[in-house]
Amino acid sequence: MDDSRTLEAAAGAEPKAVWHALAAGAVLGEVGGGERGLSAQEAGSRLQAFGPNRLPAARRRGPLVRFALQFHNILIYVLLGSAAVTAAMAHWVDTAVIVGVVVVNAIIGFLQEGRAERALDAIREMLSPQAMVLRDGERRMLAAEALVPGDVVLFESGDKVPADLRLLRSKGLQIQEAALTGESLPVTKDAAAVAADAPLGDRMSMAYAGTLVVSGRGRGVVVATGSRSEIGRISTLLGSVGTLTTPLLEQVGRFSRVLTVLILVLAAIVFAVGVLGWGFTAEAMFLAAVGLAVAAIPEGLPAIMTITLAIGVQRMARRNAIVRRLPAVETLGSVSVICSDKTGTLTRNEMMVETIAVGRRLIEVTGEGYAPAGRFLADGEEIAPAAIPSLCALMRGAQLCSDAGVREVGGEWVIHGDPTEGALVCVAAKGGVDGAAEAKAWPRIDVIPFESEHRFMATLNRNANGDAIVYVKGAPERILAMCEMERGDDGDRPVDGSFWQRRIEQIGARGQRVLGLACRPLAPHKQNLSFADVDGGLTLLGLVGLADPPRGEALGAVQQCRDAGIRVKMITGDHAGTAGAIARTFGLPGAEKVLTGADLDRMDDAELARRAEDTDVFARTAPQHKLRLVEALQRQGLIIAMTGDGVNDAPALKRADIGVAMGRRGTEAAKEAAQMVLADDNFASIAHAVEEGRTVYDNLQKAILFILATNGAQALTIIVAVLLGSVLPITAVQILWVNMVTAVTLSMALAFERAEADVMARPPRSRQAPLLTPLMLWRIGFVSVLILGGVFGTFEWQTRRGADIATARTTAVNTLVAIEITYLFSARHRLQAAFSRDGVRGIRPVLIAVALTIALQVLFTWWPPMQRLFDTRALDSPTCAIITGAAVAVLVLVEGEKALARQWLRRGRTSIPEP
Repeated sequence: MDDSRTLEAAAGAEPKAVWHALAAGAVLGEVGGGERGLSAQEAGSRLQAFGPNRLPAARRRGPLVRFALQFHNILIYVLLGSAAVTAAMAHWVDTAVIVGVVVVNAIIGFLQEGRAERALDAIREMLSPQAMVLRDGERRMLAAEALVPGDVVLFESGDKVPADLRLLRSKGLQIQEAALTGESLPVTKDAAAVAADAPLGDRMSMAYAGTLVVSGRGRGVVVATGSRSEIGRISTLLGSVGTLTTPLLEQVGRFSRVLTVLILVLAAIVFAVGVLGWGFTAEAMFLAAVGLAVAAIPEGLPAIMTITLAIGVQRMARRNAIVRRLPAVETLGSVSVICSDKTGTLTRNEMMVETIAVGRRLIEVTGEGYAPAGRFLADGEEIAPAAIPSLCALMRGAQLCSDAGVREVGGEWVIHGDPTEGALVCVAAKGGVDGAAEAKAWPRIDVIPFESEHRFMATLNRNANGDAIVYVKGAPERILAMCEMERGDDGDRPVDGSFWQRRIEQIGARGQRVLGLACRPLAPHKQNLSFADVDGGLTLLGLVGLADPPRGEALGAVQQCRDAGIRVKMITGDHAGTAGAIARTFGLPGAEKVLTGADLDRMDDAELARRAEDTDVFARTAPQHKLRLVEALQRQGLIIAMTGDGVNDAPALKRADIGVAMGRRGTEAAKEAAQMVLADDNFASIAHAVEEGRTVYDNLQKAILFILATNGAQALTIIVAVLLGSVLPITAVQILWVNMVTAVTLSMALAFERAEADVMARPPRSRQAPLLTPLMLWRIGFVSVLILGGVFGTFEWQTRRGADIATARTTAVNTLVAIEITYLFSARHRLQAAFSRDGVRGIRPVLIAVALTIALQVLFTWWPPMQRLFDTRALDSPTCAIITGAAVAVLVLVEGEKALARQWLRRGRTSIPEP
């Protein structure tokens, strides 16, 4: 699409303007907007006319295709093959039940996939880009899709351009346009019009949707949104739902293929033994082989695993950890190191000025949050800020050299803009500075925005008489190096660098972030600000110390991670003294052993790998240091979670095993590179996500343990019956009924299990840990044999009582289901007793599943239509008592085995593998 699309064109009329060739003022006239932006009412009207600012979603697989793909599984192929052969043999009941079970499982998978798509859609909504917009003359942070032509958008380094914009003004603006032009280098932008026939890559006055602001800041008016933008022609939103194929599911896929081969071999052996060894008919033995296949195949396992993963993702989202890429669910359970930002993650991100150094005074400031109320104390005595000229000068400079605003909303003071600048504006208000009056008396003419390369921000302000002054704020060492003089109450004097360096260290040792402020008068009527204007000759106004109090919940979360064997490393841009003070607050080991970014630059990769593992606090780091740290720690075989919020953090976030972006203050580039986004920017949410990740893996193992043990028992029943030359205690159709009931009800309950009490007291799980541990294999075999004994025992008991074969089989089926019910209570915990006080926590899903299963078994046993379908008979009270006794006996034996395992562990034989 060409820029020559006006509002009328967007609505359907012919285009009549070329945006990049028009002067900025003319563009505002064409779009019907102004420097103050649109009114809320006008924006609403335009949103109705133009629609949301989003690209059309990509086509998804239709419901029929999605449903058909539920059958694309090698185990399902075996079942469908069995159904085809039974149909050819005219055993229609067997055929109908086999097909019914397969279809039920397909429906479950189909419905769950739909729920997963909707859940991921909701996550995309939560992660939708934001934009700073002028509405009714005020700054508002809105969802990008709410933008309409005529909106005035403000953006800065790290932001993604939310719509096609005609620039109105810019400062040091560079935009990465590779997505549109293929140009790998950032493009310098400004508001001057260019030739009408300029190619896309040369339209310097335009900022296009989807491109990334690399440096500087700008303001532009929206001229095209959604599919009418340039990127709308060549790109569409990713429409496919993220797949649930994870390393674990791939592992299960391999397991399924091996299991299929094993089942087919066993079925062939059973067929051969029955026909050749015992003289059974081929038809009867084929039905026995089919019974073995349907008994051994865990057809409900893929659905259970999918549901367990989806439930884990939803639980994480409720705890403010939004998983963008589902494989992260598994990896979270293996994290061994968390590299965390300090500001806003470990701390509250509510910066407060607590200390001011002016002249030779050290002043403490009280207050709470961003409320413009507090006291100024010198040596414990309250002072009046207006009586100290140097303090007034510093607060005026803090006000004029800040972009943030503070206002009261619903009785709470909130900021719009950077928290540090919000703290400066707030302390100025506490000192009696009227921000609006100062801005009117000394309006800003130009600005050098803050960038990490030069570490300061400067503003040019001029009054009505033409007097001009530049205010500069930034890193104290950088500001001090730019100063020749310092401000005192009795005038300016040469700067005492050693004194101010000691002040920087003194304030930093309190755990506070230190900023320097300086100023310099410039020539009257000066219009533009350059780096040469601030390169030297400044007058130091003073220092401010800002504190960001630690989050109470983060204090506990750090300790919880350490208890779980997870190292927490703090990475901050603050001074070493500040970093050490915060590290001591959080109890991080080695708080006195701090590595700085300069230290890292002097190390080669081998030394960095050695030092990085032993160090927990890194200070004065730049974003590029994070990537080196991640790679160094990964070379030690560690699983790394890395937090980040800036565009320069994206490489480290992508490189980390789990990249964690900040949802509130993170740039869109960081969110796209991360596997997980914290909706509340809170470290405690990372700890919660690790706990949920471990719980998901636990629940998957529990489900596998339950399903394989019960399916193994059913398969053993067929094998033993054929080897003994006896009649089958359970038919293939009855086995399918049991599989369907247990898959839909009993095993499903394990997906809802809560975290075990010791889930965060274990060391991190190795990524190479086997799916089935030796203890799991032992328990699967142990439980399978116990169930086999119960089924055969009750079957033989009935036949010796003189019961017919149908009654004996009904008893065997009910015994099988009853034992599965009691085993479910035991399978809820790896080693913990099933009915201890902690063991019954969260038992409600299990009780619901048990009640549903009992109801289905009542129908199976006593309802005439089911009796005809499955050839069952009503059972008397003694039989029901025997079945119950067998089920309880198995539970007692399994719990006894767990008790022996616990005793083994208590004796210190920790080599026993845990499931």
